[in-house]
Amino acid sequence: MLTRILTALIIASVVRAAPVEQMKRATEASVTIQICTGNVGAAGCVTIPVVSDTCINFTGGLTFLNKEVSGAVIPGGFICTFAADFGCDVPQGGGVTLTSGSWSMFSVPGTAGLIDFNDQASSFTCSPV
Repeated sequence: MLTRILTALIIASVVRAAPVEQMKRATEASVTIQICTGNVGAAGCVTIPVVSDTCINFTGGLTFLNKEVSGAVIPGGFICTFAADFGCDVPQGGGVTLTSGSWSMFSVPGTAGLIDFNDQASSFTCSPV
């Protein structure tokens, strides 16, 4: 009898958890950003999955991007902030915020007009608009 109760509880817990896990995977897998060490669309571009409001440092497998980003493609409906330091900290003049579209880091909007942020990014974060 105890075995049947335990089996029923295990099956019920697995069935209840499955839909939540499927929804989580679907929302995380759909949005990506393209980051390039040269021109957008050329060799040297990588596609990185975006998890909303999560800082991505150019360390580990992304070390080759640290202080080497020259272009980015931001998906529609998102805004991404690139920081000159790790940890996505953006002191005054230490980062740029980009909306959807293709961007050359040689000329991006800063607080006082267009600035050159080429080869300066060490981290980024994106969020829905």
